[in-house]
Amino acid sequence: MKELLSKRSRLHRRKQRGRGRIQGTRSVPRLAVSKSNRSIYCQLIDDGSSQTLVGVHSKSLDNGKSINVATADQLGQLVAEKALAQNINRAVFDRRGRTYTGRIAAVADGARKAGLKI
Repeated sequence: MKELLSKRSRLHRRKQRGRGRIQGTRSVPRLAVSKSNRSIYCQLIDDGSSQTLVGVHSKSLDNGKSINVATADQLGQLVAEKALAQNINRAVFDRRGRTYTGRIAAVADGARKAGLKI
């Protein structure tokens, strides 16, 4: 009988599966979006040199304690503006094992609105 996996280990397996397909470079970095119950983190990562090019946290928006879809959209726009300031026009989206709905999709949509090609 298969052993039941915990929620965290299932997320880790999905995350590793996605990372096997996604690779970020200096010209086209990986836009990694991770979330917790209270905040959202976005990073543009160059996997070749293991550097974070741009990092944004939802606490920098000062929207109180509620992190909703509108806040995630603003966060996507903020990360895209910082990326465009560094002459980064394209990115590969890494949802880090999460489903592409709600706040995760709102970050990608906000980045697209601000001009980042995903």
